[in-house]
Amino acid sequence: MDAASAAKDRVDRALALLERRLLDLKGRAAGSSRVPDDDLFAPEPSTETDRLRIHELEAAGRDAAEALSRAADAIRDSLAEQESR
Repeated sequence: MDAASAAKDRVDRALALLERRLLDLKGRAAGSSRVPDDDLFAPEPSTETDRLRIHELEAAGRDAAEALSRAADAIRDSLAEQESR
């Protein structure tokens, strides 16, 4: 497997992980009372459940950003390596 394929596989795995986490969070949210319009930018969450849900979504977003950043770095490294050949 060449470096570009390995980097692509890492990106695919990161996106799959992100998708699973978001589906899990959506599933948990569907089981609880729904927030009108799912407004994550509301000034004050109305319940502790809302605060927890917002915290989980923010954490998932940070995790996804970090995973995608690592994957992008791997792709850049791979491209730089291929250009130097």
